Amino acid sequence: MQHIQKSGGTALVPFLIFVFTFLGAGILLDDFYAMPSPVAVVIGIISAFFILKGSINAKVEALIRGCGDTRIMTMCLIYLLAGAFATVSKAVGGVDATVNLGLSLLPVEYLALGIFLLAAFLSTATGTSVGSIVALGPIAVGLAEQSHIALPLLLGALLGGAMFGDNLSFISDTTIAATQTQECSMKDKFRVNMLIAGPAALITILFLLIAGQYPSAAVEVPAVLGDFMFWQIAPYLLVIVLAVMGVNVFVVLTIGTIASGVVGLAYGSLDVLVFSKKVYEGFTGMFEIFLLSMLTGGLAEMVREAGGIQFLLEKVTGAIKGNRSAQLGIGALVGGTNAAIANNTVSIVVTGPVAKEISRSYQVDKRKAAALLDIFSCVVQGLLPYGAQILILLSFTNGTASFADIWANAWYLYLLLLFSLLAIFTPFVDRFLSKQPAAARVAA
Repeated sequence: MQHIQKSGGTALVPFLIFVFTFLGAGILLDDFYAMPSPVAVVIGIISAFFILKGSINAKVEALIRGCGDTRIMTMCLIYLLAGAFATVSKAVGGVDATVNLGLSLLPVEYLALGIFLLAAFLSTATGTSVGSIVALGPIAVGLAEQSHIALPLLLGALLGGAMFGDNLSFISDTTIAATQTQECSMKDKFRVNMLIAGPAALITILFLLIAGQYPSAAVEVPAVLGDFMFWQIAPYLLVIVLAVMGVNVFVVLTIGTIASGVVGLAYGSLDVLVFSKKVYEGFTGMFEIFLLSMLTGGLAEMVREAGGIQFLLEKVTGAIKGNRSAQLGIGALVGGTNAAIANNTVSIVVTGPVAKEISRSYQVDKRKAAALLDIFSCVVQGLLPYGAQILILLSFTNGTASFADIWANAWYLYLLLLFSLLAIFTPFVDRFLSKQPAAARVAA
C-alpha cells in the first residue's frame, strides 16, 4: 500500500480550502445554503491532489479508504434510514397530528410554554430543528397576532424547543455524527446530554410558566388545524421508547418506518407503492448529507495521512493544560467551525476526528465528548443570525421581529451553554459517568 508523504501544516490547506469555499460562497451570495456543501468538499479534494506530496495512486487510495471507513458508512446508512422514517411519518400525518394535538391542549396564557414543549417533542421525534420551525413558525406568528402575546417570546420559545430536540434526538444528523465520530452509543450520549440539557429545559419551562402568568391580553386560541388520531403520533413515540431502551439504531429506525407504513396502509393515506416511494424519497432527501459525510471522510483521511491532523492536534493541545481545558477546547473547536460554516452537522463531521484525538490524549470520556460536540454546535447554530433556524423564523414575521428580538428570548440556548460549562468545570457529570459502564458501540 502506498502512502502520502508527510506535509505537516501544509496538509491542512485543502481542508481550509473546503471550509473557506463554503464560507466564502455563503458571504458572497448572502445565503450559506446556496452552494451545495458536497461541491465545496470536492474543491478541497481536488486541491489536495495538487498540494499534498506523494503519488496520485497513494492519494486516490487514501481518499477511497476514508470514504469507505466503517464509521463513515455506518453514519451514512443511519442517515438513509432516518430520512425514510421522517418522510413516511410525515406522509401519514404525523407532523400535523402532533401540532394539532399540542394546540388543542394549550391554555392561552401558556402559549409560549406550549410552543416550547411542542417544538421539543416534534424535533426530538423527527430529528430536525428546521423541520419543526417550518411546521410551527407560521402557527406561532398567527397565535401571537390573535392572542396579543409578544411575538419574540413565542419565537424564542420555538427556537429553544426546536434546538432541544435537535440536540437530543436519536435520529438527528448531529447525534448520528457526534456518536459515530466519537465511537460511542447513542444511548450513552443521550444520558450525558440529558444531564446537561434537562436542567436547562426545566428552568426554561419555569421561566415560561412565570411569563405566562401575565399575558398582555387573553383571547381565545384559534381553532385547531384539523382532526388527528393518536396512531399518527404512535410511530414517533415508538422510536423514542426503543431508542431510550438501547435497541440498535438500525432496528429502531426500520421498525419505526414499518410502523408508520402500517398506520398509513391501515387508514388509507398510503398504499404499498406510495409507501415504497416515500421510503425512497426519504433516502434521496438525505443525499446531500450522505455525500458530504462520505467525501469529508475521504478528505480527512488524505489530510490525516499527510500529517495534517497530527499538526493541528499539536497546535491545539499546546493551549490545553488538562482534562477540563480539553473539554472546553472541543466545544470551542466545533463552535468556532460552526460559526464559520453555519451548519452544525457539517461542523461535527469536520471536527469530530480532531475532537476524538483530543479526548483520547486528555482522558475525556467519549460519551461526554460526543455530548459536548453536539451541544456546542447546536448552541452556536441556534444563535447565528445567518443560520437557517433564525433566518426561517424571521421569514415568517414580515419584518415585525429582528434577530436581536429572538436573541433576547432564546433563554434555553443560554441556559444550555451555562450548564455545559458547569458540566466541564464541575464534577457532577463525571461522577455519573464513573458509575455507568459504556455500552458497546454496536448498540448505537
